Amino acid sequence: MSTPLERGVETLKAQIDARVESYFSSCTGCGVCAEACLFYLESGDPRYTPIYKTEPLRKVWKNEHTVMGKLASGLGMSRPMTEADLSDWEELVYDGCSMCSRCSMVCPVGIDIAYLIRKTKEGLAAAGFVPEGLQTAGERALEFGSPMGLTEKSLRNAISALEKEEGVSIPIDVEGAEYLCMLSSAEVVMYSEYISALARIFEAAGVTWTISSKYFEATNTGVQKGDSRLARQLLERVVDVATELKVKTLISPECGHAYTTFRWDGPNILGREFPFKVVHILELLDQLRAEGKLKTTGSFDERLTYHDPCNICRRGGVLAQPRQLLNQFATNFVEMDEHGDMNWCCGGGGGVSSNERAEPLRLKVFNIKKRQLEALNVSTLVTACSNCRTMLEEGLEHYDMENVEVIGLTELIADHLE
Repeated sequence: MSTPLERGVETLKAQIDARVESYFSSCTGCGVCAEACLFYLESGDPRYTPIYKTEPLRKVWKNEHTVMGKLASGLGMSRPMTEADLSDWEELVYDGCSMCSRCSMVCPVGIDIAYLIRKTKEGLAAAGFVPEGLQTAGERALEFGSPMGLTEKSLRNAISALEKEEGVSIPIDVEGAEYLCMLSSAEVVMYSEYISALARIFEAAGVTWTISSKYFEATNTGVQKGDSRLARQLLERVVDVATELKVKTLISPECGHAYTTFRWDGPNILGREFPFKVVHILELLDQLRAEGKLKTTGSFDERLTYHDPCNICRRGGVLAQPRQLLNQFATNFVEMDEHGDMNWCCGGGGGVSSNERAEPLRLKVFNIKKRQLEALNVSTLVTACSNCRTMLEEGLEHYDMENVEVIGLTELIADHLE
């Protein structure tokens, strides 16, 4: 039976595809990526240089795929990988990287460092070097279908309460609806106003939609953890319910990495095309706006800004849509100094938010967002990701900036429906 270290090394070897080889062969070690990383900038620790976090994978590539590496290995001149190496890099990768891809935007040779981080996580996860919180979230996702442990009963209770309190109708398990709306557990437990906002908007727009009681979770802990097997299992559940309900389009909710997983990575993870289309909720809302089916009234006059969730904007390209939606009624909308595809991360993406050990570092790097907001002197911060929303609220509370209110864009639109 192989040891955890052996499993980790073998998994790292299996991750080396043409892209990985190309990236490591191209890297000049210039360090430009460091200046784009909030963890490096706020900590001042050179270990948080993005490309350095991929060192376990780079070491395996060098030993297995380069002439000098093979020669050194054959002569016994290369130091073998140890459990201490994996333990050290577990903290760097899971605590100090939100996989925001900002570093990839500035790399002069076009290396997708977030892709390399994702591959590195596979080896760490295979060896058992995963933070406890993320490991537990994965186990709950597999057992209950939700990283928070929510069940079908939890969902039905939440929907029933919303229908009574808000006077809305929320369809469940409707076969043949045009859209299947996925949810993150946070939107059920903490931000249920998002669900009632959908009901109000879709009723006004004449859209047929549904939620699956069998499987509603958009969060894919396997992707965050770096466990391809778990990622496939969770993604299969989504595809199964969407196929059973015969929907035309799956809506990714206000959740950043879920959108990347569904829209861009999903078919590659499963090795086949989906029998339905995938859109982010903001893409759909902006489409409805353009078609004249989503009309707003009144104005929002408070000074506000918009936080671009990394996976939605930087990796997903949803940049114009939120601004077009906000400009319908926001009369005092101002942009942060670095926004859009170069916006700074909330600090909690890539599974960092599930890692309690990383909390002090995560709050430290929130300083960048703090300075952005202080420069604007806004009273309202709008975003479109439930994870970002939680991280923003926690960061604002930590730095005594609770005078800034965080609002989800979907519910802000619903509040201004004609």
